Formats: sequence, structure tokens, C-alpha cells
Amino acid sequence: MSKLTHLNSAGEASMVDVSAKAVTHREARAAGFVRMQPATLKLIADGGHKKGDVLSVARIAGIQAAKRTWDLIPLCHPLALSKVQVDFTLDDENSGVEVLSLCRLSGQTGVEMEALTAVSVAALTLFDMCKAVDPGMVIENIRVLEKQGGKSGHWTAESAL
Repeated sequence: MSKLTHLNSAGEASMVDVSAKAVTHREARAAGFVRMQPATLKLIADGGHKKGDVLSVARIAGIQAAKRTWDLIPLCHPLALSKVQVDFTLDDENSGVEVLSLCRLSGQTGVEMEALTAVSVAALTLFDMCKAVDPGMVIENIRVLEKQGGKSGHWTAESAL
């Protein structure tokens, strides 16, 4: 296992210096799930929520969050993202919404944190907009699905098992 990169030799928090790293195409995908009552899922699917289009608001929140990850997570670099995408899959069988994100750039550091932040904030926004009708929702299984670029190359969650 590699050593932690955000600690200096004295064990103190330190922002990684990426100035010597090559600029490469980098991409990350992340996912999460918001479990809810079937009636809440139906309300979202039918567009009947009194607060409006829940998925559109959550999509914009996720995109905005990815762009501000550096401001939310200490030691993250501010990145010039070239693509942020947030998508949703309504899952009747498991009574919930799968949240998926894709973040892309050409740069010197990866975009996993941005992809994870997009999913997290989109899920939190779904929760916020629906909590009055379903306060028992559960946000779960937020994870990186895939990353590529940089010297570590291509990684997928399946290859890590």
C-alpha cells in the first residue's frame, strides 16, 4: 500500500504539489443511491412534487458542487473541469434513485473527488427536497466506479475486487 499523499514528513496536513506532473486527460465516474418509500419515488417520477422538478434541481446542485469541490474539501486543488454530468436512474425494484456522475478534464491531478462530490450533493439535494414526505430516506453506497488518466492509468471498481 502507498503512503498517504496529503501528509508531509512530519505527519502534518499538506497540499500535494502537482506542478511537476504531466497534463493528461483525466476522467472519473462515481455513483450513489437514495433509498426511499415507493410513494416518494412515484412522486419524483410523476413530477408531482410541490417543490418542482426534483431531479433537475438535484442535477444542477451536483454540477455546481463538483465545480466547488476545492472549496469544500481541504487540500483539493481548484480544477478547470471540462465536463460534469449528473444522471439519475429511477429504480422501482429497489425503491430509490441511483445517482451517477462523470467528471472530465485535462490536468495534473485526478477528478475522483469532484465525481464523488457531485454524487453526494445531488443525493443530499434529493433528500432535502423530499424529506417532508419521506424523512426516513437513506443515502448509501457512494463510491468511485472508474478513473482514468495520469500515471496510474485506468482503474475500475470491478478490477479492485
